[in-house]
Amino acid sequence: MSRPVSTLFLATVVALAACSPENSELLAPAIGPVLAASAANKTPSSVSLVKIGGFANGGVGASEIPAYDEVSKRIFVVNGALGSVDVYDAQNPTAPMFVERFTFSGGANSVAASKGVVAVAVQAADGVSNGTVHFYRATTLEKVSVVTVGALPDMLTFSASGRTVVVANEGEPNRDYSIDPVGSVSIIDVSNINKPTVRQVGFDAFNGQAAALRASGVRIYGPNATVAQDFEPEYVTISDDESKAWVSLQENNALAVIDLASATVSQILPLGFKNHSLAGNGLDVSDRDNAINIRTWPVFGMYQPDAIGHYTANGQTYIVTANEGDARDYIGFAEEARVSTLSLNTSIFTSAICGGTCNAASRLGRLTVTNTLGRNPVTGLYDALYVLGARSFSIWTASGTLVYDSGDQLEQLTKNLSMVNFNASNTGNTADDRSDNKGPEPEGLVIAKFGEKTMAFIGLERVGGVAVYDITNPTAPIYQSYINTRTGATGDLGPEGITFVPANRSPNKEPLIIVGNEVSGTTAIFQVKLNY
Repeated sequence: MSRPVSTLFLATVVALAACSPENSELLAPAIGPVLAASAANKTPSSVSLVKIGGFANGGVGASEIPAYDEVSKRIFVVNGALGSVDVYDAQNPTAPMFVERFTFSGGANSVAASKGVVAVAVQAADGVSNGTVHFYRATTLEKVSVVTVGALPDMLTFSASGRTVVVANEGEPNRDYSIDPVGSVSIIDVSNINKPTVRQVGFDAFNGQAAALRASGVRIYGPNATVAQDFEPEYVTISDDESKAWVSLQENNALAVIDLASATVSQILPLGFKNHSLAGNGLDVSDRDNAINIRTWPVFGMYQPDAIGHYTANGQTYIVTANEGDARDYIGFAEEARVSTLSLNTSIFTSAICGGTCNAASRLGRLTVTNTLGRNPVTGLYDALYVLGARSFSIWTASGTLVYDSGDQLEQLTKNLSMVNFNASNTGNTADDRSDNKGPEPEGLVIAKFGEKTMAFIGLERVGGVAVYDITNPTAPIYQSYINTRTGATGDLGPEGITFVPANRSPNKEPLIIVGNEVSGTTAIFQVKLNY
């Protein structure tokens, strides 16, 4: 997970919504990806976004993860600068009003809401001990209960019924890697919100399978780490029938499948690597070539998804991933390297392939890769290069087979539209600034269904904005629209968390998208425009 300001990140709330007169029946989250079940009604020909409101929450890091509660008509926002959750009255979504602030000694990482209940994931003060989840009444803002979960609870989501909360406990090491807690998943029964109960799901059963997991493509590479220590759960989506959950293991480039009834891990699904030498999979690799140069290169991409979601098409469940990418960067262990610092096998990385010396600054030299993959142990040379993230969103079967990847479309999108500066950073407005490292960096994701069409809304953390795709056909998504509300180096910068509000739960009876922008500390409210 990318944390330019804090260890805070996305949270997802899922709630079942009945069909409104305007839209289909929706299974809607308070943040993050969501399956939206259809009750066929009017189907739009296209979908776009228009900003109708928002608020500044206090500067850099002050808005990361938003959640919306339909009972109280309030927005709850993780304030990373203060480690708090800030509460806003959104009865008028064009002008939300501040209500209250929840503070925590360890700092809030995530928030979710369902049916008048708010859940907040809070890390321990030292970051490596077990964290907690706090439950509040959305209308009275009364804290009703607290439970202990695993180390560094970084994202949590309600099931559709609201009876279960699933928590991704990332279990990151401390800075010098002297303490490396295990990653885990907590399943919380909130049928009685006054006395919730917790079952803990760990990965100890896989400790003897490290070699086989690596051979399958799962990354296990932390210094002296067991499999359970190395796995770092990032994000959760829960199946419609609440029987299972898929969990992204971002650094490990894999998904875990959790059986919720037995509280066990049923599968680890390696995601494999994207071949950037294939047509349509290009990328711009240099921030020093003074040009937009999206082309194929002899490198591989690790998908490493942050936000994930699921939906149903033709009776089958599909997983959608925002392929952000993330490196381990600690005092005790750091994997990022520029290609120019590595010794390449020049019989593989030839001038003919790169259009010149491969490790030159205008070619691959500036590109950030992992130093943990691709090195030949006999020659000491790198026979292959692996970049962090895939600069795309992907669609997979429920068993982890890739059926679609957006290739280089997101980078091409920010190249061709006038309202953005190509591959600009979220902290400035210099064009090409992030070409050497993850490009537009897709991070947030939310899914909703309108009539017979399913739409994915994808937040681009670096260049900013939200791209909209029609994913009704999982093998052939169609680009719909893109909105970016940054103004050069100001405006909404660094979209982190995204939440969808269906029309029948919305304060203005229109479907909304709410985005927390970490770098600017602003929360943006968009109305979903359904074009018929």
